[in-house]
Amino acid sequence: MAKASSVERNKKRAKMIGEFASRRARLKAIIKDQSTSPEDRIVAVFKLAELPRNSSKIRYRNRCEVTGRPRGVYRKFQLGRVMLRDLASRGQIPGMVKSSW
Repeated sequence: MAKASSVERNKKRAKMIGEFASRRARLKAIIKDQSTSPEDRIVAVFKLAELPRNSSKIRYRNRCEVTGRPRGVYRKFQLGRVMLRDLASRGQIPGMVKSSW
């Protein structure tokens, strides 16, 4: 089980990403647009740097929904490898069976 503070911090980041997504996208579009003046682009770079760091989606960490484990998480199921195997063995994931030969 992961520390509760780490899981909560990640939830806070996810919320912040949603709040600032449109603002970040607009500033990045200004920066990438070659037709805007260099002064406007520099101002946009500084405004982007002023936004909170946790509002960047690169800082979000995929975690297991059940345990909060940060590594070995399958994106399709949002479960860590340990929980995925456990739930598959119990038959709680439809269509998934543990292979044995």
